[in-house]
Amino acid sequence: MLTAGSTLAIFIMLGISSLAVFLARRIRLPHTVILVIIGILLGLLAQFPLFAFFKEFQLTPELLFFLFLPTLIFESAYNINIRRMVEETGIVMVLAVISLLVSTVIIGLALHFVLGLFGIVVPFIFTLLFGALISSTDPVAVLSLFKEFGAPRRLSLIFEGESLFNDATAVALFLILLEIAQFGYHGFASISIGIVSFFSMMLGGILVGIIIGGFFAKLVGIARESEIASITLTIVLAHTTFILTSILSDHLVIGSYHLYLSPIISTTMASLVMGNYGRSKIHPRAEEFVDKLWSQLAFMANSLIFILIGIMVVSVPIKNPTMIAIILTTIIIVATARAISIYPIVKTYNLMADIKKQVPQSWQHLLSWGSLRGALAVTMILIIPENLLFSGWNFSTSPKEFLLALTSGCIIATLFIKATTIQKVMKKLKLNDLTEIEKVESEEARALIHHEVTEKIKLYQSRGYIKNEVAEKLNQQHQEAYDNACAKLATPETKQLSERVLRLYAIGIERRHLKELYHHNEVNETVFKRLTGKLQLQFEAIERGDLTPDISIHSDGKDVFEIMASFIRRLYHTETEFEKIDNLYLYYRAQTIIARKVLKHLGAIDEHSAEHIFSKIALKNVLELYFMFKGQSEKKMNELSNQYATHYQKLSQDLADHGVTKIEETVLNELYQRELITPKLYVTLKEELI
Repeated sequence: MLTAGSTLAIFIMLGISSLAVFLARRIRLPHTVILVIIGILLGLLAQFPLFAFFKEFQLTPELLFFLFLPTLIFESAYNINIRRMVEETGIVMVLAVISLLVSTVIIGLALHFVLGLFGIVVPFIFTLLFGALISSTDPVAVLSLFKEFGAPRRLSLIFEGESLFNDATAVALFLILLEIAQFGYHGFASISIGIVSFFSMMLGGILVGIIIGGFFAKLVGIARESEIASITLTIVLAHTTFILTSILSDHLVIGSYHLYLSPIISTTMASLVMGNYGRSKIHPRAEEFVDKLWSQLAFMANSLIFILIGIMVVSVPIKNPTMIAIILTTIIIVATARAISIYPIVKTYNLMADIKKQVPQSWQHLLSWGSLRGALAVTMILIIPENLLFSGWNFSTSPKEFLLALTSGCIIATLFIKATTIQKVMKKLKLNDLTEIEKVESEEARALIHHEVTEKIKLYQSRGYIKNEVAEKLNQQHQEAYDNACAKLATPETKQLSERVLRLYAIGIERRHLKELYHHNEVNETVFKRLTGKLQLQFEAIERGDLTPDISIHSDGKDVFEIMASFIRRLYHTETEFEKIDNLYLYYRAQTIIARKVLKHLGAIDEHSAEHIFSKIALKNVLELYFMFKGQSEKKMNELSNQYATHYQKLSQDLADHGVTKIEETVLNELYQRELITPKLYVTLKEELI
């Protein structure tokens, strides 16, 4: 129940968490660790009457499941590239399912044995229950550290995929085990029900998520011109998917089987659909805001969760040395189980996988060590009934309190030991080293920055903005930095990579201007997606070192949601001959424009700086390539317009109108930004342009 005290607690926690970002940077500790420490301090303060209101805002299953968890899932899954995820499906599923099951069983067996040594008699199902809830990793805590410390992109993707999908596996397994713990084990009947429940949660969750995600992507497309509506729909999608799946799961009965669905899986899939297939339907003006909004919402949810975990830790019943010994032993068991569930499992996967898909030994070390625990483990603890009892239970605390103590100990251990040492582990394993391409890019960026600074300083000096002695000193500093960067770029190894870097840079220019064309309706969604797919495939090929990728293909079968959408479109709509012709014309026109933009941008590079920063041969090759691209596209575009001259008169008029609207919008925005018109006039004039 929301009260004045709980509301005050929420906003104080959010304020403290924002300030904690700066503290974390200053003392070089992970933000999540600082938040837990803050939570512990607030929990201690809450013992005094003046600060008792902090106890009014507590973690509940409803708060975690229906508010925080959908937010964290959406923010993470929305930014996953489905093509890259499909490439890593094998290792992700191995880690998310097989490794989690192995970890669960090992923890269950080892803890059952250890508790027996301490004289605590519990059924095996009890320790298995703990194994299921503690084996899932926390993606938010890990990935924030990976981004900060520069982990390899593929490793981050594997970790993120594992974390998202093993959350669902863990919850499905936990619920099945909890039901057995409550109602008993009935041999084959329990096994069969468990298997059916597990697969219905996984497969049913995937199906429901894809359907809801596709439906909301369609709604976002309809509301494309209203930025506020499309942004709001993404928020509605995340939480509606989770809640609808939960409700549907409660009432889905076929025959004698109650088919459960996984809200985590469905929300993950819906978010993947929106982030990949639906992203292009969001207006480009709103797309950047959507990313920032969800980053902010995830930050707030994550901050509150870890502070509340810290507060909760204070109230955990650790009343005697025996309990402390059990917790410490459990921490060792969980860490050992994680290692066993990684090394032999991944080694077996590597034996069967293609050499490019194998996971290096150094990555396995980080997968094992970087297994932080967080919100989901606490969530599962909270849904255990208070009255859950086991025959012969002879410990002073209840089974739920006992599991809470073990879970809290493991969370604190992973945060305070593993999270604080991940950077050192990565450095030791050289996982944060720059790739060869990144080294070239970094030196080119430095050279360009320092070259631009020296040019601006000369300009400001000539205008009298900077005194001569100051300008000379600054020029000398930046000229030395520029010369140093250029010297590093002059090595034979660097020159060999220069063309790859320039090609990637050129594709970045193409993407930016293609999005601008889509923004101003100069290409439709079909053409935009075809060209986006084509540029993505070229980018990936050049990243791998292939400078002659097949420029005629637009998809390689990994864009699974787009393939599904195309199949559905073909069922109810057949493209007419003129629609095909129009799409071809818009396609070649867009290719001509973006190739022209690349030529303009690269051609504008200062000749003097180009001689030192960029390989002249590489720059010449890239310019020649884009001259060819432009020439081919122009030729095909002109052939179409000549062949269907009458038809293209209207299309040309429409494109001209879009171009004029673009100019009008640009001028209007400039007038408003310079405060030459009032907000009232801006709104009025903008409505006239729509």
